[in-house]
Amino acid sequence: MVLSQIIIELLKGLAVSVRIFLITLLFSLPLGLVIAFGRMSKNNIISSITKIYISIMRGTPLMLQLFVVYYGPYYLFNIKLSPTYRNSAVYIGFIINYAAYFAEIYRSGIQSMPVGQYEAAALLGYSKFQTFVRIILPQVIKRILPSVTNEVITLVKDTSLAFSISVMEMFTKAKALSSSQTSMTPLIVAGLFYYVFNFVVAFLMDKAEKKLDYYK
Repeated sequence: MVLSQIIIELLKGLAVSVRIFLITLLFSLPLGLVIAFGRMSKNNIISSITKIYISIMRGTPLMLQLFVVYYGPYYLFNIKLSPTYRNSAVYIGFIINYAAYFAEIYRSGIQSMPVGQYEAAALLGYSKFQTFVRIILPQVIKRILPSVTNEVITLVKDTSLAFSISVMEMFTKAKALSSSQTSMTPLIVAGLFYYVFNFVVAFLMDKAEKKLDYYK
């Protein structure tokens, strides 16, 4: 197989990796904020449940979580699912895993804000919702962006774990091609694609951080 054919095949896998990446971010970022509020809740039950959830998600391997999401319905409840469910299982596994990490990042950012800002906003007649959306959240985003960037870059590489439940993303394609061609070339090309993918993500996140420089 010539290099151009290898690249074409890997680009097909890259499209799957990018889809996993985008869907994970689209749902895990807002879900993480909801979980962060639950973690900070004054209700001990809600706080305890979210704390346990975060602990489990951060304390067990993502690959294991993918196995549980994919095989769990059948082995635990004898529910037979379509073979195409593996794509949904990947999305669900990644979203609930990364939401836990983003939740802790949000929580640290929110709790780092001075109490005086809330008090000043209350004196100006802002509601709690207005205070958070207009005053607190923009500053929190600025503070947590470096940590979020690290997680997003990790997510790019973690998309390769989808191979564990036979989703044909780029790493799976590269491994199959390398085995069939008895060559390291597909793996090297895949490595270059991952590097470029990460470079683009880091570049965009850096641009976003500079856009928020006015929040000092």
